[in-house]
Amino acid sequence: MTDAKKSIRPVIKNIGSSENKSVEEDFQNTILRPIIKMQHELLIAVFNHYVKKRRVDFNNLNSLKKSELISNVFRTDTSFKTEVRGLIIGHFTVSEYASYESMASDMNKRILTMIKKRLLSVFV
Repeated sequence: MTDAKKSIRPVIKNIGSSENKSVEEDFQNTILRPIIKMQHELLIAVFNHYVKKRRVDFNNLNSLKKSELISNVFRTDTSFKTEVRGLIIGHFTVSEYASYESMASDMNKRILTMIKKRLLSVFV
């Protein structure tokens, strides 16, 4: 199953080598980025469901309001943050999860920051 999980991840060509990078940065570039890219459409669907469920007329907001809403969701909504983190963590192998555990706090921040930037680039 480990090879199957890794084989479906997209290859990101411009990451560069892992030389002279911290363990956290290497984990981000080799594991998190491909998984987040793979989950792109689902992350957008989850966010669209989130705003629909809260009856926010998101499409009629201007760019500034959209940006503020996205930032506010990532600042305040713990259940949303937990859900999107789970969409990424669920694609880890057992060994990747073991690495993640030792630096979970930093990786959680990185996961949420990357997803937030991705949503901002799509919607704003």
